[in-house]
Amino acid sequence: MKPLKSFRVLDLTNVLAGPFCCHQLAHLGAEVIKIEVPGRGDLARQLGADPELNEKGMGVSFLAQNAGKRSLTLNLKHPEGREVFFRLVSKADVVVENFRPGVMERLGLGFEKLKEVNPSLVYCAISGFGQNGPLKDSPAYDQIIQGLSGVMSVTGNDESGPLRVGFPMADTIGGITAALGITASLSKPEREAVFIDVSMLESTMASMGWVISNFLTAGVDPMRMGNENFTSAPSGTFQTGEGLLNIAANKQEQFEILCGLLKREDLIHHPHFKTRELRKANRELLKSELESELKHHDAKYWSGLLNKAGVPAGEVLKVPDALNLEQVQQREFLETFSDVPGVGRSVQVVKTGMQLNGKTLTVDRPPPRLGEDTVAILKECGYGEETIEKLQAEKVI
Repeated sequence: MKPLKSFRVLDLTNVLAGPFCCHQLAHLGAEVIKIEVPGRGDLARQLGADPELNEKGMGVSFLAQNAGKRSLTLNLKHPEGREVFFRLVSKADVVVENFRPGVMERLGLGFEKLKEVNPSLVYCAISGFGQNGPLKDSPAYDQIIQGLSGVMSVTGNDESGPLRVGFPMADTIGGITAALGITASLSKPEREAVFIDVSMLESTMASMGWVISNFLTAGVDPMRMGNENFTSAPSGTFQTGEGLLNIAANKQEQFEILCGLLKREDLIHHPHFKTRELRKANRELLKSELESELKHHDAKYWSGLLNKAGVPAGEVLKVPDALNLEQVQQREFLETFSDVPGVGRSVQVVKTGMQLNGKTLTVDRPPPRLGEDTVAILKECGYGEETIEKLQAEKVI
């Protein structure tokens, strides 16, 4: 049985951080009801590389994070919409939202009000900067957080200048942090209402432990090092005869094995490379020496040879090649939904990065069309046909 199978989550979130959080919860077994604005829904429905799907309200960005959820449309600005929401909250375990601080309070749906409705409610608010502090009301997108957190300052090299990580990592880390806080709160045997305040800025900086600790404890100002590893050398990306290769010979014995495989034992006792600190100080010279040998074969060849000998190595792959790795395929990391309603064709999405008791976590339904579960959910809450028709006529749902 999935660990969250008995829990119900109300997902009021949009775009990525919140939906990614609830994506994790859905795969862990929670019933996730996605509450969306009537007629418009999650902005991610209009985002992605397929314009036709964007027009249908089933954008690729939405498909990526919303499998397994049910969709209910509800106007929370309408008094009757709020009454519907209160009824949902009374039977839920978790509410997740990623509005700017204060929005839920202005709607009359803040934590203090909701815990009166449900004294054991787990309420998680995800925002760029948290619920207090001078930046709390500032708009926050992933790129803004990457810049403010220092992530961009240590990404790239001197020639490129600061670079953003190539996917929305601050959103993603914020979502994982929220999911962790929620699951921890649900684990209490006797639960009382709890407010989880997730800051994307702080979540991102918390993941930079080594970089920040080098500054706080050792007084070393972090710098951009491109594909080099600041903790060791040779540890980074190397050019081969064909393709780039990552090598992480972080231990002395790994360095010596590497030199032996390249038939460059002379480097082991070279005055510039004898110790880890010397190799770090002379990493560019060492890189040049190693690449002069690596050029004789391609990255795939060297990866196999080095790994077999105990030296961590791996090709630098494009996303399609990474998805086709036998390792990824064998662990059933991709979920396929056939003939998805609203899409008109099969859809593949990623699952989570974990297995439970040797089984990959899955969900039993594809990403939902906007509002496709509204009537069914309202009936489950005790609303009759006439009341539902009235709510539809008044544009509450």
